[in-house]
Amino acid sequence: MRRMLKLWESDGMRLQRTAALLVVVGFLAATGSPGLAHASAASERQRSFTAAAAEFGVPQELLLSISYNQSRWEDHNGLPSADGGYGLMHLTTNTELIDGRGDHRRPRLVRQLHNRAYTLDDAARLLAVSPETVKKGQRHNVRGGAALVAHYAKESNNGQSPSDLGGWYSAVARLNNAQDDEAAQAFADDVYDTIQTGVSRTTTDGQRVALASRLVKPDRSKLQNLRLPKRARHQDQTECPRDLSCKFVPARFAQNNPTDPLDYGNLDRANRPRDIKIKYIMIHDTEGSYQSSIDWFRDPASFVSAHYIIRSSDGEVTQMVKNKDIGWHARNWYINMHSIGVEHEGFSAEGATWYTEAMYRSSAKLVRYLADKYDIPLDRDHIIGHDQNYPPASNRVATMHTDPGPFWDWERYMELLGAPVKQTAGPSAKVVAIAPKFVTNKPPITQCIEEVCTPLPSQSANVVYVRTQPSHNSPLVTNIALHPDGSPGTNRIEDWSATAVHGQRFAVAGRQGDWTAIWYGGQKGWIHNPSGHARTALPVAGKVVTPKEGLGSVPLYGRPLPEASAYTHNVPVQPVVPLQYQIPAGQTYPVQEKKIVNDYLHVLTFDRSSPGDGTLVVGSEKYIPISYNHRQGYVKASDVQLASD
Repeated sequence: MRRMLKLWESDGMRLQRTAALLVVVGFLAATGSPGLAHASAASERQRSFTAAAAEFGVPQELLLSISYNQSRWEDHNGLPSADGGYGLMHLTTNTELIDGRGDHRRPRLVRQLHNRAYTLDDAARLLAVSPETVKKGQRHNVRGGAALVAHYAKESNNGQSPSDLGGWYSAVARLNNAQDDEAAQAFADDVYDTIQTGVSRTTTDGQRVALASRLVKPDRSKLQNLRLPKRARHQDQTECPRDLSCKFVPARFAQNNPTDPLDYGNLDRANRPRDIKIKYIMIHDTEGSYQSSIDWFRDPASFVSAHYIIRSSDGEVTQMVKNKDIGWHARNWYINMHSIGVEHEGFSAEGATWYTEAMYRSSAKLVRYLADKYDIPLDRDHIIGHDQNYPPASNRVATMHTDPGPFWDWERYMELLGAPVKQTAGPSAKVVAIAPKFVTNKPPITQCIEEVCTPLPSQSANVVYVRTQPSHNSPLVTNIALHPDGSPGTNRIEDWSATAVHGQRFAVAGRQGDWTAIWYGGQKGWIHNPSGHARTALPVAGKVVTPKEGLGSVPLYGRPLPEASAYTHNVPVQPVVPLQYQIPAGQTYPVQEKKIVNDYLHVLTFDRSSPGDGTLVVGSEKYIPISYNHRQGYVKASDVQLASD
């Protein structure tokens, strides 16, 4: 059976372990006993599946497998996935628009998802409770999923529940809310494959949940009753290494409103690298499941897409945007123009739960291939996280994404790329690269939901905190965009005010004992950096910039735009507007790349009907990309002077 031996490497699950578990808990598949491995002291979460299965007459192993494939039995602290899925069962509702394109010339459109059913809203109606109850109540979320599966099964089975486990197949396929037949079948196959193999794990909040393996033959005969459109079959159009499991499923490129060519998604056609150089590979996490993310990018009203998505369990790759085209993934049009986006199945706050060795290896193999093909340097200035780029305008800085988050193992990843962060200069170097040992670096990180903050479980992380003084008791440095009142940064997972990430480089501002001062976001900050295995930064060679003599400070920009005189062919001038950040005189910041040519591809409409659509504007004003704080920005070359390390 397809993907029969699909395993979750991060959980260390093995078939032998499953067999041993069956003996311990007395699971008797041969006698028709339920497929749940029922421990004598079942967790509260395990019991919620048992109760919902009994209440709605749904096989409990089916509910467990659906939830595992959607959420890994994690509640995500009540936060939605990228496509609006909530809770253990990933029940969906409408979400706030996130425009991945990132061009402030493009109007902010209100997303209208026509003919899209929301499973959370339907579940709430079936339970006769409010949608908020289904969002935030774990028990009701599972009950809602069970009610929906039961409802869908009866609708396709003449009002009766299926007589065996295999007969629930079409109901599971419908639950995924897929946009085409292949996506629906892929999700249902994953659910049944997990039942075949079995799985068990302890969630991040300490809940032990287990699903024992059970032989089952899924009945796909009623799948056609869902009347889903057939997905167009594509020959092998993937741009992947030959030894990588990779398929091509195109993101939707379509006009949403037939009378408004401005309303379209989810990508833009181009001819890269012939017309635009590809300079960056951006690492994301999906904040949702693999299949739901594929479905999301196939909805033209989602206004988001990436070139690749990688599955957690086995590293399977789905390419969704051709590399010649521009995906909408960075929320910064310049970065989108010049980058390839690679999504990884998972949630940033639960990184270690999702970021498996299979995923790391598959991703590294893909990125090495892309870097070689497009001549992209394998360093942390060009292999970047979504959390490292700014938006085009200052009013969006505070809402920029922070994936792949603090639990992405950049140390391991760069080693797999063959480009580990290492010392390249003497101990008195003027530049350091952040390089804590991932295994032992476990800073306190909290997650706050509606102002209720809970420490996340202690685990390895890629960040070090930047403080105002060389002391663990001193406050964290601030960030004007996140803390306009000047209050210190915090250790909240979404607060990047005072975090420096593995591989980022900073200019040294001083040293005192086990502490190193760095210029960070317009201020002097201190990182604890003892010698030996506890070190958090390494001396490296590099060039730095500082404001030209006579200038009190110079502005930072979110993207390098052409000057007004460069615009022709009726292309509206893009105003060059700085962010809210400054580089004061006397401070230095590492150069990521030599002077770069700024450019802007003007595209507003789906059919290129707007004046100047499709024109690439190239300016003569030169910019220099620098590492500023947690993120990278741009300074005008005319504002700064360059000095060697």
